[in-house]
Amino acid sequence: MNTLTPLAKLTIPIGGQEIELQQLDYEAGGMSMLRTRIREKSRFTVFDIDAQSAQLWGEALLRWAQTQPEAKSNDEVSS
Repeated sequence: MNTLTPLAKLTIPIGGQEIELQQLDYEAGGMSMLRTRIREKSRFTVFDIDAQSAQLWGEALLRWAQTQPEAKSNDEVSS
């Protein structure tokens, strides 16, 4: 049986989507995958990505977030 390990669960304030991140380890072995599961009312989107793709995606998200006025304000407050 494949193993899913919960990593994070987020509820998006605008729209109410639920995002779950899980590590997926296959019973047969091999590399672990990052499963992203997005629930939007009764609709689900699920996809699995490798570590390199997860890193690229995460870096792109951070670059975008750091350009937003809200992110700059939060950074200034915590400094």
